[in-house]
Parts: sequence; C-alpha cells; structure tokens
Amino acid sequence: MSAGRTFVTEYFTWFFVLYSVLALGICGWLAFGRFGRVRLGGPKAKPDYSKFAWYSMLFACGQGIGLIFWSVAEPIMLQGGSPLFSGNEANTGDGAVAWAYFHWGLTAWAMYCIVAICLAYSHFNLGKKLTFRDAVVDFFPAKSRRAVGLVLELLAILACVLGLATSFGFATLQFTYGLTSFTGIESTMPVWIGVIVAFGALTAVSVYFGISKGMKRISEINSVLSIVLVIAVLVFGPLVFLASTLLQTFGVFFQNFLSMSLWSESSVAAEGISAWQDSWAGWWTVFIWCWVIAFSAFVGPFIARISRGRTIKEFILGVTVVPSLIVMVWIGILGGAALYYDNNDDGAISDEVAESTESGLFAMLDYVPVVGTVLLVIATILVATYYITSLDSGVHALSSFVASSKSPSKGFRVLLVASIAAITVALLTLGGVSVIGTVQTGTIIGAFPLAFILIIMFVNLIRRLRRNEAILRVAQDQVQEASAPSDAPRAPGSDGAVGSDGASRE
Repeated sequence: MSAGRTFVTEYFTWFFVLYSVLALGICGWLAFGRFGRVRLGGPKAKPDYSKFAWYSMLFACGQGIGLIFWSVAEPIMLQGGSPLFSGNEANTGDGAVAWAYFHWGLTAWAMYCIVAICLAYSHFNLGKKLTFRDAVVDFFPAKSRRAVGLVLELLAILACVLGLATSFGFATLQFTYGLTSFTGIESTMPVWIGVIVAFGALTAVSVYFGISKGMKRISEINSVLSIVLVIAVLVFGPLVFLASTLLQTFGVFFQNFLSMSLWSESSVAAEGISAWQDSWAGWWTVFIWCWVIAFSAFVGPFIARISRGRTIKEFILGVTVVPSLIVMVWIGILGGAALYYDNNDDGAISDEVAESTESGLFAMLDYVPVVGTVLLVIATILVATYYITSLDSGVHALSSFVASSKSPSKGFRVLLVASIAAITVALLTLGGVSVIGTVQTGTIIGAFPLAFILIIMFVNLIRRLRRNEAILRVAQDQVQEASAPSDAPRAPGSDGAVGSDGASRE
C-alpha cells in the first residue's frame, strides 16, 4: 500500500492538481454559461428543502468531520513553513492558514460539486438511477456498457465502504479523545467498540426515519452547535487578534490562490522520492485531493439527492461558494486561536498535535477562558453528530449502488450501517490505528482510477446538456412552425426532414 501511494505521489501529483483545476473550471463554466438556467428536475420543479436545511446537509455530509479534525491540526503543523511561504518567516502563520483554506475550501467543494451535478442532471432530468453507472455508461459503445458499468459500480462501492469505515475509525478515536478531556475515561479498545456501537445505533435510527426526519434534523443541530462554538471562541478568545487574522489570511489566500492551485512540487518529479513521506504534497495536497475524490463516491450522490428544484447556477454557487466561506471563517477563527495560544505557551499545542493529531481542537479549546470546558463538550458532541451525518449520507448513496430495487427499504439501509460498523470494529481489533491508516492509504490509491472515470463523466455531462439543448431547440422550432399561419412565408428547409443548415432534424 505504501509503495502504491509513493508511486501515485511521485508520478501523478501533476494529474491531481490538473484534475482539481479542471473541476473548478467546469463548475465556473456551467454556473455562468448558458446552461446555468437549466433546472434540476425540469422547469417546474421546486426545491425539497429550505436553504438553511440544504446548506446544513451539504456541510454535514461533505466536510464536517474533516474540519473538526484538521481545522486546528493543519495550521499548527504548517506554521513552521510551507510551499510559497517558507521564505518569509513573518508570513508562515498566515501561509499555514491559507493552505488550510485552500485544502478545505473552494477547490475541494468544486470537486464534490461537479460529481454531484453530473449525477443530479442524470437522475432528475434524464430519469436515470442515481448511480455512477447511469451517469457515464452511455459515453461508451453499447457492447462494452455492461462490463464498464460493473467496474464503475465496484469502484464506487469500494470507495464508499472503505472511506466510511476508515472515517468511522478516526472519528471514534477523536471522540474518545474528547471524552477523555473532560471525563477522564481512558481510551481503550472496549471504549472504542462502545463508541462504534453507539454511533452505529444513532445512525441506524437516522437512516430509518429518512433524510427529512433524520439527516435534516441532525444537520441543523450541527449547524447551530457549530455557530455557537465558533462565536464562543471568537468572543471569549483573542478577539482583536482573530478579527485581524481573518482579514489578513483572506487576503493572503486570494493573493496566492492561483499559485497554490497550480503548485505541483516539480522538484519531486525532477529528483524522485523513496517514499511518499518525502513529498510535501504526499502529506497534504495529493492526500487531501485523493480523499475528496474517494469521498465523492458518496458525497456526490447525496448532494444530488437533496438538490432537486435548484437551477445549475444556484446549485453550483450553493455547493461551492457558501460552504467555502463557512470553512474559511471556521478555520480562520479556530486555527487562528490555536496559533495564538501555541505561540504564547512555547508550542504546547504543537507538542500535543505532534503526539496525537486528533487532539488539536481539544487542546486549543482548553485554553479558551470561562467557557473552555463547555466548548470541549460541544466539540465532542459535534464529532459524533458530524460523523453520524456523514455515515447517514454515505449509506443513502451506497444503498442506491447495491440495492436491487429503485427504492431501498429502511431495513436494508439499517443493515448497511451495521455492516460498516462491523468492518470498523474488525479493523480496530485487527491492528488499531495502523490498520485503519493502511486501509485509508488503499482508499487513496483507489481514487486514482476513479478520477479518470469522473473526468469521463464530466465530458458526458457536457455532451448530454448540448444534446438536450439541441433537442429542445428542434421541438421549439416545430411548435412555432405548427402555430404559424398557413399562408406565412416558409423558411428554407422547412418542408422536409433537413434543416436550413443541411442537418437532419432528428
């Protein structure tokens, strides 16, 4: 697994950089081009959820648990220096926060968004099943579609199951760490298994009641608790420093966005590496982009499922811009507070993060005066609820891939939750964090072939949009011709199956 990850990092960092830029570019082209007015579900379709509920579910399924984990850890780990910022010591802290904005903000959400829009258009406007197979298979010759479809579904199912199981393991470790911080309960195997069972039971209840009664309500609770956490850190923490940090790091991010987007660590391509750990991108950009691609297997279908009735422009701006701004404010305040407390206590938070990455957020909250203990409780709850919503969204996507019926039963979805929980218990029992890390590496490697499939899906979406636009134009022309007076002048080519440009009307 490690050798495979090294191979991908050494020879294909440029590819993942190009993929991320391509996803962002297509999103911009769709949002502000002529297809932006197309409505998912047809011209008369109405949104199923309010904007607050929609944004809450987007954030909860996309990056909630990742941000809990990395919003403090990444700025702390990169404050010693990072590409594009290492030469200016006074700017390394701002650079660390800017890279965190980049990795968890606009580009990552664009990578989720483009997958989701392909699936949503296929499902709501063309009547296909909400699967990768149906979103891309018509791109291939008819004779090969069955085989290609099976490969696509297999990749999507593996990405879902392994991504959810490894995230389940890391969420369990982080939740246990938070629990230990204010209860003194030791982090042991029985405690881990108990947490997995509890998470699985709560998720099973949520998926049983469905998106509107389960996922939607938990996501809204997530949003409220997240707002409370961020505002409390801002108000009770170093307020003036954080306000200045937000403005300054926003400026640094936007000023360097193009450079960060295209930075592909050419020195690795020139000199080679013996292990992926020797590459900065292997630790950060390639790792995160691969993880986003793997997570697209279930985040994309879930975002598509909850977005009926939105125009393509509204969909893209809602999935990319709004969550990205939330991410940046979140990282700017929580990560900025961590940097402030770390610098004022001789690197105490850095030491804790170096020992245990999942400890970052809790170590920072312990410094917040007056409300620190309360915030530790809130953060621990958020670890649980954000992972429950991630697993919930993943199970809804997975059920579409593996169920024989178009509408998988509630019991079937509950069974999937139990299966993923069982896999997580098995991984932790077999080898703890090391085994979960190995499976995570396998999931990252699996994102490499999946990325090529997704690129074909992007091309197929554009092909479908143009084809349907042409069909609609022909239908409108026929309606106009049928309603025109019989003695009206006839346009050239209107008397046959061939149009004025010589093209067949079919």
